[in-house]
Amino acid sequence: MGEGCLACDLAAGRVALPGGLIHRTRHWLVEHCIGPLGVGTLVVKPRRHVTEVAELADGEVAELGPLLRMASAIARDLTDADQVYNCLWSHAGGTPVHIHYVIQPVTQAQMDELGVYGPELQMAMFRRGDLPDPGLVERFAATARARFVATSQA
Repeated sequence: MGEGCLACDLAAGRVALPGGLIHRTRHWLVEHCIGPLGVGTLVVKPRRHVTEVAELADGEVAELGPLLRMASAIARDLTDADQVYNCLWSHAGGTPVHIHYVIQPVTQAQMDELGVYGPELQMAMFRRGDLPDPGLVERFAATARARFVATSQA
């Protein structure tokens, strides 16, 4: 994992990750988002440094769909979301970075509060900049971690 890449630094423990690692597969990691997208927003990212979906190996591709579905269901169920956004993010400062899927549970209350939805909701949340309470993130991560284990064993 590359030093100086935020995704790699988080995975390697060089940058603090509230909630810690939530789930790991052979090729993917699931963590709680460190940005202002709310409690329950997950990040699904490849374990190795990859900047394009076209660079994914066959094993990574095979795990991706089922993992995105599982992460979306867990985020929805643990937050009672009205919708769960799945977005691929791969740029920082206009430069390609470690790809990561943002799994964001969204409620009608959030949309009503900010008066927008979809990408505009995410932009409004970033402009507002309210980071989730670390204690709530820790509790969500612990519950999500248990749910991933239970779902993986089912």
